[in-house]
Amino acid sequence: MRETAGVFGVVFRVIATLNHIGGAALTFMMFLTVSDVLLRAFGHPIMGTYEIVSQSLAVVIGFGIPKVSADRGHVYMEFVTERLSKQNRAILYTFTRIICILLFILIAYNLIGVGNEFRLSGEVTSTIRLPFFPLAYCVGVCCFLQVFVFLYDIVKIWRGEYE
Repeated sequence: MRETAGVFGVVFRVIATLNHIGGAALTFMMFLTVSDVLLRAFGHPIMGTYEIVSQSLAVVIGFGIPKVSADRGHVYMEFVTERLSKQNRAILYTFTRIICILLFILIAYNLIGVGNEFRLSGEVTSTIRLPFFPLAYCVGVCCFLQVFVFLYDIVKIWRGEYE
């Protein structure tokens, strides 16, 4: 991902920060799991480890999605697109990005709605009573940020900078 200015530049800086938070959550999960296993062997497990690791995993995945997409770190099926002309490839890439934009707007909207339901109902985890709503809101925001990544991809596609 190259440096960009304007709105996309701000979005990419936020995405990079969220990716670092996701990396820290992954590291935290690893240390918590190892500590729980070691302490469990001595009869002193860490209370709520499963809940904390589960919520941390949502942070890792949700916060990492926009960065992986911006860096084009996901799997491509190039054997189909390599046979297309450059113009047809641009049309196909744009069409798939538009579909993804609609999908991620829908996901984000629903996650925000679920977060509102969790907040209003006061739903929490069973053991250590962690609330669910902040996690739903955060992953929903990450899905909205993913929409900006797809919009930026469309801009790059039609500038001829995507390949």
